[in-house]
Amino acid sequence: MKCPGQDSRYWKPGAIFDSTCPKCARQVEFFKDDTTRKCNHCGHRFVNPQMDFGCAAYCQYAEQCIGDLPPEVAAQREDFLKDKVAIEMKRYFKRDFKRIGHATRVARYAERIGKIEQGNMAVILTSAYLHDIGIPEAERKYDSASPKYQHIEGPPIARSILEKLGAKEPLIQEVCDLIGHHHWPREEETINFKVLYDADLIANLEEKQKESPMEKERLEKIIEKSFLTESGRKEAQKVLC
Repeated sequence: MKCPGQDSRYWKPGAIFDSTCPKCARQVEFFKDDTTRKCNHCGHRFVNPQMDFGCAAYCQYAEQCIGDLPPEVAAQREDFLKDKVAIEMKRYFKRDFKRIGHATRVARYAERIGKIEQGNMAVILTSAYLHDIGIPEAERKYDSASPKYQHIEGPPIARSILEKLGAKEPLIQEVCDLIGHHHWPREEETINFKVLYDADLIANLEEKQKESPMEKERLEKIIEKSFLTESGRKEAQKVLC
C-alpha cells in the first residue's frame, strides 16, 4: 500500500512548485514527493523545503517508501529512537520506579555531558536508558544484581528492544557493547563509554548522598579521581556539591 501523502491521486494545487537553490539562487522545480532535487544550473542537491518528513523520522520502512533519507531526517530519526527507547525502558521495568528514575537521571546527565564532549548522542542516550536493563533478569537467574550478571543479561535484552524499534545494526552493536561492560572501563575507551560511565556515576553518587551523606571533603576527592571526562567532573560538582 502506498502512503497517501506520497500518492499523486491525493495531491492538491501546489503539489508541483519552484524553490530557490540555496547556492546559486536559480529556481528548481519540485514535485511534492521529491525528497531532494539537483539544481540544473550549479549541480547543488538540496532537500525539498515543503516536504513533511515527520513519519520518515520514526517509521522503520521510511527508506523503502521515499528512498535515501536526507541527513537532516536521519538525525531526526535517531532523536525519535531515543524517545522510543525511553518508553520501552519504562515498559520493561513496569512499576519499578526506582530503576526508571535512575535511568532517566543517567540519561539527563549523559545528555549534558555528551553534548559538551561531542559524542554520538543516539548511542549515548540509548545506552543511558538501557544500561541497567539486565538487572531484573540477573536477579531472577542469579538472585543478584552484581555488575557481572548485569553485563551478561543486559545486551541481549537491549538488542531485542532496539531491533523491534528498527535501530541500525552499528548502533545496536555499540550500545550492547557499552551496556556489557558499563561498570568496568577498559584501558582505552570511546568518548561514548566515558560519557555513559560518568553520567551513571553521578546518578549513583547522588542516590548514595540522599541515603547516607558523606563528608564534603571525601566527596570532592571521589569527584576529582573517579571521572573519565572533565565535563563529567564539572557536572558532578554542580549536582553534588
